[in-house]
Amino acid sequence: MAVPTADGRRGKIASTSRFTLKDIADELGISQTAVSFAINDRPGVSEETKRRVKQLAAQHGWSPVYAAQALGSSKTMTIGFAPSRSTDVQNETFMLHFMAGLHASFSHKGYGLLYRPCSSLKEEVAVYRDWARRKRVDGVILVDLRADDPRPALLKELGVPAVLAGGPDPSDVVPSLSIDDSRTMETILDHLSLLGHRKIAYISGDPDLDYSKERKNAFLRFAEQKHLDGAYVEFTDFDTTKAVESTQRFLASHEPPTAFIYETEILAVSSLRSITEILVARIATDSTVGVSRRYPYNLPAIVSFEDSFICEATYPSITAVHRDAGEYGTKIANLLLKLLNGEQVSGNRKILTPKLIIRESTKNVVV
Repeated sequence: MAVPTADGRRGKIASTSRFTLKDIADELGISQTAVSFAINDRPGVSEETKRRVKQLAAQHGWSPVYAAQALGSSKTMTIGFAPSRSTDVQNETFMLHFMAGLHASFSHKGYGLLYRPCSSLKEEVAVYRDWARRKRVDGVILVDLRADDPRPALLKELGVPAVLAGGPDPSDVVPSLSIDDSRTMETILDHLSLLGHRKIAYISGDPDLDYSKERKNAFLRFAEQKHLDGAYVEFTDFDTTKAVESTQRFLASHEPPTAFIYETEILAVSSLRSITEILVARIATDSTVGVSRRYPYNLPAIVSFEDSFICEATYPSITAVHRDAGEYGTKIANLLLKLLNGEQVSGNRKILTPKLIIRESTKNVVV
């Protein structure tokens, strides 16, 4: 079948089910090597040839076969993301939006995102070794920096480019972008302090995580500077059962906290439900409770370090720290793209100052 070529000539397309590089070469009267160079934007052919090749390829809906493209290039056009996190944490809205931001930036540049959740740090390290051995990815995204974290040095040893969401990396091996968690904790505590709260509990996540440590240190530093009557920290490993148990134990103490800060919205909502069940049952059996003081006005103040639709939909709605996780993912992706392009990137920058969204959980309480 004769069809017009990009320069007006007519040629024949092979009667195959797929339009190939050979067909493009035959149509334009150039070598397959020149077509390959043009498709992959490699030097050795003119800009006009690149234009004609790409135009003809687009006309016939041609796209490269992944396996063949990978064999002919040192690039896989794939970015790896293999976080070792608990099942509960993987369900967080923040992570979902963060991944959407990563995908948006990478796909714009033709990269795919290979998501491989891991159950442990040991498994995550094994995945990186496997990816490096098989040359499966061009780079990786790291999250959740830990004390004495082996991953930055390992990826450098394996020759796999990486950037870190969080940090900074104390060894300065991996460039990073982080959110100022210290300042965010101070914002939360300023809000609670102005409301009159003097006994505050922080129900945290994993004590080995870099950002949990930063938040804990900021919490205790504020408590000391403001001479709070009580400042309590409990780590839960992001287990909702542990969070609920800690909350109930604090509330049953002689002088319970009047405010709680939770690491995630999942921990906050689970604990709120538990508190609600207890208080509603107590109200139902206590005739001395006045109507004006009924639920939710007898709740402790509650703040979540993560915001999502859950915080808005629950009753009472939960005051929470709002961060644009999608934008954060986009910035992390762009940092890795610069690294892959050979640009000089190093060090750590703090970005995206979060905003505290005030809702009912810190309005309808009396201290």
